[in-house]
Amino acid sequence: MRLRALLDTDALGLRLLGGEDELDRTVRGVMTTDLKDPSRYLSGGELVLTGLAWRHDAADSEPFVRILAGAGVAALAAGEAELGDVPDDLVQACVRHRLPLFGVNESVAFATITEHVVRQVSGERAGDLAAVVDRHRRMMTSGPAGGGPDVVLDLLGSDLDLRAWVLSPTGRPIAGSKLAGAALPADVCGQLAAEHLAAARTGRRGPHRVTVGTTTYSLFPIPSSGRSTGASRDVRETVLSDWLLAVEADAGDWPEERLDLLQGVTQLISVERERRDAARTVRRRLAQEVLELVQTGAAPAEIAARLRVAAPVLLPGLGAAPHWQVVVARVEWDGGDIEGGPVAQALLEEILVNPLAAGPEHSDRIAVAHTGEEAIALLALPAVSSEHDGSESGLLADTLLEAVRDPLTAGLNDDGRLTLGVSAAVHSAEGLRGALEEARHARRVAAARPGRVCAAGHQELASHVLLLPFVPDDVRRAFTARLLDPLRDYDRRHRAELIPTLEAFLDCDGSWTRCAARLHLHVNTLRYRVGRIEQLTSRDLSRLEDKLDFFLALRMS
Repeated sequence: MRLRALLDTDALGLRLLGGEDELDRTVRGVMTTDLKDPSRYLSGGELVLTGLAWRHDAADSEPFVRILAGAGVAALAAGEAELGDVPDDLVQACVRHRLPLFGVNESVAFATITEHVVRQVSGERAGDLAAVVDRHRRMMTSGPAGGGPDVVLDLLGSDLDLRAWVLSPTGRPIAGSKLAGAALPADVCGQLAAEHLAAARTGRRGPHRVTVGTTTYSLFPIPSSGRSTGASRDVRETVLSDWLLAVEADAGDWPEERLDLLQGVTQLISVERERRDAARTVRRRLAQEVLELVQTGAAPAEIAARLRVAAPVLLPGLGAAPHWQVVVARVEWDGGDIEGGPVAQALLEEILVNPLAAGPEHSDRIAVAHTGEEAIALLALPAVSSEHDGSESGLLADTLLEAVRDPLTAGLNDDGRLTLGVSAAVHSAEGLRGALEEARHARRVAAARPGRVCAAGHQELASHVLLLPFVPDDVRRAFTARLLDPLRDYDRRHRAELIPTLEAFLDCDGSWTRCAARLHLHVNTLRYRVGRIEQLTSRDLSRLEDKLDFFLALRMS
């Protein structure tokens, strides 16, 4: 705002004492001080309010005004309550340094002036920022992005003093303002994403207010600009893929103008989201082509040729041919009225990005297709010599969902489920068909487990664990009851600890001495307990078949 506007506001009780030629100066803030040297608290453009408590004699005015002028303040307003009038030595000092000077009527509180200036300046800043945002949106719509979301967030920081971040639905940081400083901790990002998804599933409109520790955040949804927002669209189709804008502030008390501005910011970021999503089109097409070749039984040479085309796109600049890994995902909703393939595709593209790595470039190695209700990812891996050093290469199912389980569970709510299967890394086109089947089998193992978000890897396909999830529940209950219920009943009546003894005996591979040492028992006592187990169950623990039955019964119980 201009100094002239302050003078024209009668309620402020200001009268001009000098500097009429400088009334077009811009006021960027306000500060009240009675320090002799307030320079450390000045950044330029302020209206300085003072009660003159710093002035003890006429000699004090010159250095005080010189400091203000050197700091680039817009004007000085002196209260008349202390001295009854503004001293002439202060007026003359302001004239010499071309600093506009106002007298403040003793009936007007400094707080009244401060509130007026802050309100006007904030409103003008928001208007200026809105114009910049609108201009940036037009630029991004018609041509290459002008710096992406980071530029927009920097505008929020510099013009409105707002710390803000863009997060993926799993809580992965995508962008942040310079004012925000260090990145948000991973646990805070995850909690914000979970709160956002939970609120979105209830149908509440944003922004959503969330308090983490002692800090309050307002969460603004960033829907894709290419999607319909009509009431007929089911939120489950987009909730697991939409970004969010997290602002460190409580938007509950914001005026409509500022809320509208933030909505404009989300639309601008949405344009950038669409641009980045478009870059996935080529990778999706490559994955679809390879998948069709594999599923139709194409010759390995034909698949290998297609992989050679895909490798430079997914791993640009890589000299050696990469290894490949397959991940299969399925999202299922109760009722089955939502097409799961596209949802799983968008979600898999997000999950396979390192959740602790900021920025979009980490997704460049991921190509995801979908067929029916299933999404299939073809993941390129640098051709490391893991077969020579014995280390595990590629993505591991047991670590895949650790950082994203809570947010995704909130988004799936009580009517959705995500299951994933991960293959081993393969080194050629010949192994790709087996990798696809391996990933599908692993996903079925994950689907047999309890929980909203489950994953299984190829390691589990070589274990008895693969068989247990597919045993019908009634068969499992009957099998375990026949073997273990007699032992449980006996333990309950006699406190004999036959079940713990059985577990330890099997864990020690039937070794009497090792098992007795583990249980701190005499070998004869152990032999008595094992004999009681055999008597109650009509089984013989020296036979491999009976040992295996007991082992499986304990695992299924």
